[in-house]
Amino acid sequence: MKQKALVQANDAKLEGNRLFVDKKYEEALAQYDVALQVAPELPSSSELRSICHTNRSVCFLKLGKYEETIKECTKALEINPSYIKAFMRRGEAHEKLTHFEEAISDMKKILELDLSNDFARKSMIRLEPLAAEKREKLKEEMIEKLKEMGNSVLGRFGMSVDNFKSVKDPNTGSYSLSFQR
Repeated sequence: MKQKALVQANDAKLEGNRLFVDKKYEEALAQYDVALQVAPELPSSSELRSICHTNRSVCFLKLGKYEETIKECTKALEINPSYIKAFMRRGEAHEKLTHFEEAISDMKKILELDLSNDFARKSMIRLEPLAAEKREKLKEEMIEKLKEMGNSVLGRFGMSVDNFKSVKDPNTGSYSLSFQR
């Protein structure tokens, strides 16, 4: 009985693969779903299930549904925590959503599993400056919000944040404030 279900699940997966090649992503998703529904939750079918989740993630990636891509990859990785393809696809989806830190994290996991992985190494080179730029932007936005908040409080006393000068210490990276009239 379980063997029959496994054969049926594998046939659905192969049909999904055929549809994917024909760029029929929605139909392929449905076939991978059938495979997941009939595949018994047994150790013998765990590889098939993790592959189906990852294949579903690629369909979602092609359809531009990046949140769904991430969810499917995460399901695949719950079954097989060392599935490099799932980390690759999830990293791609994170990058599309500008979740650069998360994408970097996935690439680092790939390199822990396979130090010679070219995809992960090249992705890291591309992602690091994007993540740094995003961090800098967030920092600037935060400083602007703090200035607005400071001005709303200081305005009651006839002052503004412009009365305070901040100087960054190049050695420590910390700031010192001084008051100016």
